[in-house]
Parts: sequence; C-alpha cells; structure tokens
Amino acid sequence: MGDLITRPLIEIAAALRARAATAPDLVEQAIARHDRFGELLHAYCLWTPDRARAAARAADAAFAAGAVAGPLQGIPVSIKDLFAAEGFPCFAGSSRRLPADPWERDGPLVAALRRQLGVITGKTHMVEFAFGGTGLNSHHGAPRNPWDAAAHRSPGGSSSGAGVSLLEGSALLAFGSDTAGSVRIPASMTGTAGLKVTLGRWSTDGVVTLSHSFDTPGLLARSAADIAYGFAALDPALGDAEGFLAKCATLSLDRVRIAIDDPFFWRDCDPGIAEAACEAVEALGRQGAVLRPAPLPEAAEAYAVFLDGGVSAIELRSFLDRELPEWLDRLDPVMAPVVCAAETLSARDYLARLGRLRALARRAAPRFDGVDVIATPTLCITPPVLAALGSAEAYLAANRRIVRNTVAVNYLGLCAITMPIGRDRAGMPVGLQFIAPPWAEEKLLAVALAAERALGTAADRLGTPPALAA
Repeated sequence: MGDLITRPLIEIAAALRARAATAPDLVEQAIARHDRFGELLHAYCLWTPDRARAAARAADAAFAAGAVAGPLQGIPVSIKDLFAAEGFPCFAGSSRRLPADPWERDGPLVAALRRQLGVITGKTHMVEFAFGGTGLNSHHGAPRNPWDAAAHRSPGGSSSGAGVSLLEGSALLAFGSDTAGSVRIPASMTGTAGLKVTLGRWSTDGVVTLSHSFDTPGLLARSAADIAYGFAALDPALGDAEGFLAKCATLSLDRVRIAIDDPFFWRDCDPGIAEAACEAVEALGRQGAVLRPAPLPEAAEAYAVFLDGGVSAIELRSFLDRELPEWLDRLDPVMAPVVCAAETLSARDYLARLGRLRALARRAAPRFDGVDVIATPTLCITPPVLAALGSAEAYLAANRRIVRNTVAVNYLGLCAITMPIGRDRAGMPVGLQFIAPPWAEEKLLAVALAAERALGTAADRLGTPPALAA
C-alpha cells in the first residue's frame, strides 16, 4: 500500500486498524516527503522525525494488541507553533523560546490528539504571535507557497506552515488558529481545506493568546472530508469520526440552501477569483442546491471595525505586557509599530468597538433563518509575492485585503469552512467559503461534504502544485 498517504483519512485509519498497513510505514512515507521537499518549502520551525517514529511505534503496538485509542491513532499531524505541547519548545513565531511553564504543557486539543496516539510531526512556522495574514516573519522566514514555482508568494498566515505541511505530504492534518482568518487564509492560498469553529466550541487553553475575544483553534486538511474526520475525532461532543462522516453523507444537495448575493464579499476581487467561486456555486445549483438571496450587511460593518483598528492589537499588547514584557523590544518589525501604538487606545474606544461588534453579531444571527450557509470567495486577493511587501505601507495594504472576507466571521461569532474549488488567472488556488451560524459546525461540514462530492476534491480541480511537480 505504497500510496496509502495520498488516500482520505478515513481510509488510512481503516487500513491501520485492519493491519493492512502500519503506522511506522505511514510515518516513513511522511518523513520521505519532508526529506524531498522540506528544504524548499520551509513549512516547519521544528521538525521531529525521531519523535514521530517513536509515536508511530507506540500507535502500532497498540493496534497489534487490539487496542484502538481513537480515530487519529497513527495519523501524522503538524501543529502550529503557538500550541503548547510537552517536549516541544514554543516560540509562537518570536525570536525567543517562551517559558516552559505554561507553554510546554499539553493543552486540551494537543492532549486529545495524544490520547488517541496521534503522531506529531513537528511545529509549523507562523507569523509572530499570529498577528498578520501574509505569512511574513522576519525572524524565521516565510514558508513557500508551492503553487508558484518561480516566485516566493504568500502561503497565507498566520498559520503559514500549516497548509504547506499538508501539500508537502509530511502531515495529513494540521492544527492552526483563527482570529481573523488565520486558518482559512493559508488554507485558501495553498489549495487546502480549513475550518474555523465557533468561539468557545474548542478550548484555547494551551494556545498562545493573540485576542482573547476572538481566538479559536482550527484545522486544516487536504479535503473537506478529512476536515470533517479530524473535527469529529477531536470534538468533545462527537468522537465517532466514521459515524459522523456517514451521517454527513446523508445530506443531499437538493436539501441545501445557499445564499450568494451579498456584494461585499464579491466586489474588487483579483482576476479569476470571483469567477471561479461563482462558477462553483452555480454548479452546485445545477446539481440541486437551492440558491437564495440572504445578504449579510453586518459583514461590511464588522470589516469597518477592523479597519478602524479592531481589538487584536490592544489585546495582544495586554497579553505581552502581562505575560511576556521582555518580548516587546524584539517584535518583528512588520508588526511592532501597530502593537506598540495600541497602548494609546483608550478604554472607552476599546469597549466601544467590542460593544459595536456584539451588537452586529446579534443583528447578523437572523440572517441565517432561511439558509444553511452563505457562500463567498474565501479571499479577494491572489497570494502576493512577498518581495513586494517590503514597505510598511505595502504590507498593511495587503494584510487589509487578505482578511477582508474572513474577519467578519470571527467578529460576528460565526463558523466557516473554506474548500479549494479552482485557480485564479495567476494560477493560484481559489477557496470557496461557506459561513454558518454559531454552533452549526455539524451542518456546515455536511454541506461542505455534499459540495465536495459534487465538485470534486483539490486534486480534481487544482491538480499538482507546480513547485512539487518540478
């Protein structure tokens, strides 16, 4: 079963349980992928093959004894470098190692993975303290987006190495975090799938803070089906990944109501983005999905709060002042001016912004009464060439555009998934975002799986990244 690593997670897990394949063989395939592409792609800040081999042996020994610890047993998983994990140093993209207490103790999500005998392959690169969507990091460099073999384009951020680790083939699931789009942005830019869960659905304990008001853990995977499998495996309310996928499969497209007409998400997209997303939605309509009007005007208002300064900078500044004051003088120069200037924000303005966002979230909730999801292009921007972002002005302008279609999901308390559906005119991946009400992840994933069955996977619609084909 030499091609096992390319198969869906549900098939890989079944093969491992049936002893048709072994976890050590699977992990060796992942390691071989990293040996081939790792230097080019730069996905990891900490690559730990020996630990991965040991974890795979433990998973295989349990299988051999007839013990199944969970759906992710033996599965290679990368984790973003802001997840605390025992035995792994944590830098959160900064130039210094964070204190071992508490940032080298397993948080709930990592502990759930370990209980299932999942295999951690290493820690992936990120924007320092998750503050930004471009992937730039002056301390450690940025991973390479393999969809452009010539230019070093953005891999997305702030979970910049997560999607790249999946394309590399060294991980089959990736842990990320999403405060303004930091799971969906890199997923869209790398042609993978990414899930942003409802605030509070998954604990942020053991995840380095950017914004305590909006931080959410999340997942990236090669397909919506793999995302659903990983979500069910890790979610405290579920656990039966195969049963969850089987339940999702019962939803047919003719029972799905999709809203598409909000102009905020569709205007001013780079060439080919809106066209690819629109074609995908229209294809779903032709195959039975019900397309309905349901605008979400609160999205534009939420984005206006972001443009005013949002709340992440002041909440990050508060976290650093309180927990890591010595880090302030060594912040990445692309983010330092904004974080340092946040100290001038008054308490009145900070609370006013939070109040405005909470009011918008209340107004947005009824917009979903007649639809299951709202469909949008995940991003309005082609992944930029990183060399073009050298000035502060260029960086900030790109970052504002990168988060335009994602940040409202966080600010309005919603959940969302992005899935790859084509390429833009620059040949870069385009993601289709489905937005759902809070605590509706099960329905959201069922819709995404129905769409993926109708449209095809990334391999069907995008092909092979040119840098990997070369």
